[in-house]
Amino acid sequence: MDNKNFHDVRFIADVMLGRLSRWLRLLGFDTLYYPDIKDGDLMKLAVRENRYLLTRDTHFMHIRNFRNFLMVSSDDPIEQVREVLSSFILNEFKPGRCARCNGMLDAVVRREEARNMVPEYVFLHCDSFLRCRVCGNVYWEGTHLVRFRTMLNPVLMSLKRKGLP
Repeated sequence: MDNKNFHDVRFIADVMLGRLSRWLRLLGFDTLYYPDIKDGDLMKLAVRENRYLLTRDTHFMHIRNFRNFLMVSSDDPIEQVREVLSSFILNEFKPGRCARCNGMLDAVVRREEARNMVPEYVFLHCDSFLRCRVCGNVYWEGTHLVRFRTMLNPVLMSLKRKGLP
């Protein structure tokens, strides 16, 4: 695949790649995921919105004139992230997507606005929050993000060792 600017690459993941889609969103990539969509509709949406289809379904390889897809070979979500990042030569990450719905995240300007949207302990111990423009889900720097970064760090380091920018 060609080296893509962060803002140029958009994805849609098939039903077998739900966790990968959430992880790509956490890295800031525009990634659609509809667990109940039919393959034909998935392809049409990918073409209409100029998205790369991420799939584990080999039948897409045999469809004439459809080339905007990446066959993901691994069952392991961390390896799947590695496959996507290395295939598209992606190394710029700008968190800002809702892991649940793919909506853009905005900073909660007044911390007090988050008081009733997060557990009390979180409100008392976190200084900043992000909120999804679409579904209203609220995010904060918590242990789940630390674990995610810890798991992903070896992937990013191995891509750098392979000479990816």
